[in-house]
Amino acid sequence: MGNDSMDMNDNNGDNNDMNGDDTNGDDTNDDNTPAIYQGNFVSAAHETSGVAQVNEDHTILNLNNFMTSNGPIVEVYLATDLTVSDYISLGELQGIDGNYSYNLPPNVDFENYKYVIIWCVEFSVNFGYAILE
Repeated sequence: MGNDSMDMNDNNGDNNDMNGDDTNGDDTNDDNTPAIYQGNFVSAAHETSGVAQVNEDHTILNLNNFMTSNGPIVEVYLATDLTVSDYISLGELQGIDGNYSYNLPPNVDFENYKYVIIWCVEFSVNFGYAILE
């Protein structure tokens, strides 16, 4: 059973790519630009697809072109692993087919809480997940 831990470290999801190599210009602009995290959903117990993306300000998690199955008490979790031993609940799943947005608590460490999991609370089942990178 997980916990709704809101006890975040002081990390703000800072970009760990500190090698100074800015030759391709894709991910690093300057030290003040927050990293944008995203990942593609992978099916687990139920077919799940789409893209999870955190906005630049790290305040919103967007599920784009999202699709999964319906179930009883399904929530969106940010977790440290696929077993949801430590997680933050972002609330109930808003829908099973479309684009959805979830407010994020302040100061989430996305290097630690990098799994977006569609979790059936009643049966403790992982419908599908995305790894934020």
